[in-house]
Amino acid sequence: MNSSTVRNLLVRGMLAGLGAGVLALVVAYFLGEPNVDQAIGFEEAHAAAHEHEVELVSRSIQSTAGLATGVLLYGVAFGGIAALAFCFALGRVGRRTPRATALLLSGCALLAVYVVPFLKYPANPPAVGDPDTIGKRTTLYFLMMVLAVLLAVAAAILGKRIAPRLGTWYATVVAVAGFAVLIGLAFALLPAVNEVPSDFPATVLWRFRVSALAMQVTLWGGFGLLFGELAERLLNPRPAVVPPASAAAAPH
Repeated sequence: MNSSTVRNLLVRGMLAGLGAGVLALVVAYFLGEPNVDQAIGFEEAHAAAHEHEVELVSRSIQSTAGLATGVLLYGVAFGGIAALAFCFALGRVGRRTPRATALLLSGCALLAVYVVPFLKYPANPPAVGDPDTIGKRTTLYFLMMVLAVLLAVAAAILGKRIAPRLGTWYATVVAVAGFAVLIGLAFALLPAVNEVPSDFPATVLWRFRVSALAMQVTLWGGFGLLFGELAERLLNPRPAVVPPASAAAAPH
């Protein structure tokens, strides 16, 4: 794959990430923001000091322009990174079309980058979590994410190497099982974090986490579909349809 093709795929990946970010923004605004508002209301009701604090950025700005900026930049950035990963993966994960490779890559990225860390350290709304431990919690989350990505790559390499001996099916089973076992060990060894207040509404917490997961599924699913279509058209362009000579030479 030459540099021109890589550059074109990178641009298409960022555009697909932007489009997927728009879809994720809709999910975040309509599903996530109502739960954030309820969590903030809980926090303000339980902290008298908040009555005297000056709000640097209004809640309306946070839930509109701030949310849109964060989600769209996130989509563009991860779209570019995923496009570069696609350039490396194409042809190395089986004889799949660019569209199928993009969908497979998006699914694996969703699993490794978000779902696995989410299962160990799920997203929390405002009012959940001790401000003094935010650095520790952030470090643990990113450590879990890095481990998941590295183990996913290792599992893919293992499956590819043992496939000639075991066959594709059994090689996939062995690779997935190895990934699951090592991730389970990481879950057991890394410290747990549980800082949810005892009186925090369980329904709000559950809906917030479901909306956070739905946002990521929408982002990566949308990216896989959009980028797969763009990559397919770039790498496997459809031949131009030439009209029959009889149709071209119409009688006057």
